[in-house]
Amino acid sequence: MPPFSPPLDRAKGATLTDFRYSSIMEEKDSSVLDEFVPLESVGSLAQESIQWIQNTLLTIDVAIQLGLIVAAIVPAAMFGRRFRDFIRATLSNRVDIGFVNRLVDAVAILGVPLILYLTLALIKLTLGSAEHPTEWISAAIALMNAWIIVRMVSLVIQSPFWSSFAFYLAWPIAALDAFGALGPLIDEMQALAIPLGTNDAGQKIAISLLDVVKTLVYFALLFSGAKLVSKLLQQKIEQIEELSPAVKALMGKIMNVILPIIALLIAFQIVGFNVTTLAVFSGAVGIGIGLGLQGIIANFLAGFTLLADRSIKPGDVIEIEGQMGWVTSMQARYVALRTREGTELLVPNDRFMNEGVVNWSRSDRVVRIHAPFDVSYKTEDLEAVQQLAINAAKAVERVAVEPAPICNLMAIGKSSIEFDLRFWISDPEEGLTNVRSDVLMGIWRGLKNANIEVPFPQQDLHIKQWPDNGPSRSDA
Repeated sequence: MPPFSPPLDRAKGATLTDFRYSSIMEEKDSSVLDEFVPLESVGSLAQESIQWIQNTLLTIDVAIQLGLIVAAIVPAAMFGRRFRDFIRATLSNRVDIGFVNRLVDAVAILGVPLILYLTLALIKLTLGSAEHPTEWISAAIALMNAWIIVRMVSLVIQSPFWSSFAFYLAWPIAALDAFGALGPLIDEMQALAIPLGTNDAGQKIAISLLDVVKTLVYFALLFSGAKLVSKLLQQKIEQIEELSPAVKALMGKIMNVILPIIALLIAFQIVGFNVTTLAVFSGAVGIGIGLGLQGIIANFLAGFTLLADRSIKPGDVIEIEGQMGWVTSMQARYVALRTREGTELLVPNDRFMNEGVVNWSRSDRVVRIHAPFDVSYKTEDLEAVQQLAINAAKAVERVAVEPAPICNLMAIGKSSIEFDLRFWISDPEEGLTNVRSDVLMGIWRGLKNANIEVPFPQQDLHIKQWPDNGPSRSDA
């Protein structure tokens, strides 16, 4: 049989050569299109995706799991509010601790999600015992778990930092767990390890990335618990009247140091990390402390020294560089002073050791204040002036009766007779300037009532000779 030849359209002037040329161009166009868009690959991928959806999603098992997830909302909505009311009626405001009350309120607020979580867990347990698939229910439980953790942290701790930390930690873990990628990720983190040598038994010692992350997470949780315990113990210590303020502050500072260290050691033990392997880094840590942390360590040790020798304690009235205030708290690094202006001065601990300060109430809270004043040379009865000043001081309520106020003649000055009234107060934390002002106001009123003149500086100018070109005496 002769080869097939297409009919030629003579009317349009088409030739065999023209037909072959058009066929070649069509082949080139299709090859270029396949090069940029692989149609065969796209088609096979679409078929595989459709087949995966049919075999994985559009199955009876998936439909049953999704139906059970939706059905779990019903008991959660029915019993969630009852659970919330029961928690608030039973546990709310039973303990005078803010953290515990916030925890109870958080559990009450999250009553519906908690019931839904428990219902899904029970459904998963039931299906698992019957050897039915539970992948979708496990994913829902992981997402619910993350949501409850984030809400619980934001309601209980009420800190933007910890809320953000829980959000960016819990949701990625829940998403990885829901899609089955958490296990491989953990294996990869366990494989990334830094070798530290071998122990006495010849076993290799290494720190993996997973160990570091687990240690940080456990330490953060235990550190928060340690701070809560420290706060509760300090509240109990503050109620012991037999202890002095210095001893209370010292015990609080010791707990603030010891409890975080215990939390870190417990975190190491939970992870299974041998603490003795940290001896490898002891040299570098020692150099870092000696060079970069010497100021912090100095303040830290100075704080213990101040509390141990009781040179400064909470409640003392301190004067430093002209600023006065009373000690409100003594922290690990600084001492907080509250001034009369209402501001807080944070003074490093080592500054008290190196420079020294004036403690107005260290051994005795009774302090003496000076109120100097002057009278004119025209005053004849100076003893009466002294008694007037003493009576003005006694009229002020804050002035102590014993020791009694005393007024001394200090000097016969250039323009006046100078007196100094000295009186004592027993409450320096209430301020010094205000009580001095009250006493001086009383002295002023007494001098005015007695018609005693309060002088002002005067100078007499004697001109021995007028200059030649100066004004005449008649003009003057």
